[in-house]
Formats: sequence, structure tokens, C-alpha cells
Amino acid sequence: MSLFRRGMTAACVLLAGVAAASAEDIVSYEVVDGTIPKSLTGVPGDPAAGRKAVIDRRLGNCVACHTATELSDQQFHGEVGPPLDGVADRWDEATLRMIIVNPKMVYEGTVMPAFYRNDGFHRVAPKFAGKTIMTAQQVEDVVAYLMTLKD
Repeated sequence: MSLFRRGMTAACVLLAGVAAASAEDIVSYEVVDGTIPKSLTGVPGDPAAGRKAVIDRRLGNCVACHTATELSDQQFHGEVGPPLDGVADRWDEATLRMIIVNPKMVYEGTVMPAFYRNDGFHRVAPKFAGKTIMTAQQVEDVVAYLMTLKD
């Protein structure tokens, strides 16, 4: 199976989960030089909660596309996305936040879904229309967890 097809399959599996935030719950944020420097919530993320979101097959499901030594206890690691090992050494917090919120702002052709975007999609099931995959706090939790993954 091609990398693109595996990525699309993983994205579809991911999007089968429960949408998290509706339009009225969306927090506005400012993009500065292709990053989101300020926390979406003003509350520090919880790395333990972020790890849970990363491995939750109905939420982050990051292991569908990414490998990580720290997550070796999880099954079904994908190889579509880059390994998460050392991600905190490669990207700063503001860039990681942008990648989680809307990865196409960083990687135009990526198949990675936007976890905190609720518009501009095509053929969205009615129950997901106007909703994000993660809440603002879940984004912050995932960023906090990713910031612990250093070489």
C-alpha cells in the first residue's frame, strides 16, 4: 500500500472519532510567522493527558502515522509521518502548536488532519460539521507531551 493511501486510511480512521469542539467553543488564536506562539487556553498543557490523546484511537491517534520509542507499548505504529522521537529538538512549542492545529500551514501537501480547525472542509458528515477533532486544552496537552520527546 502506498504511503499516501496508508496516510489517507489513517486520517479516515482518525476522523471516525468523536468531534470535540463546536463552533461556539472555538478559541481564536493569532498566527505569527507560521506559528501559534500563545497558548490556546492560557493554561499549561498536561503531558500525561497529552500522551493519552496521542494514543487514543478516537482522538489524536498519532500512532496511526507516527512511530516513537516512548510509545513502543502501543500497537500499529504507522510510517506515513516522521518519527516523534526528538520532535521537541526539531520544533519549538509555537511550531508544534501550529502543526497540531493545522499542519497544512507548515506542510502544504500533508495528509495529517487539522486537529483544531472547523471550516474549509468538503463532504463533512453532518455530525462533524463545524466541529474540531480536539478541544483547545487537548491541543495544549498534546503540545506539552510532544515537548517531552527529546533526543
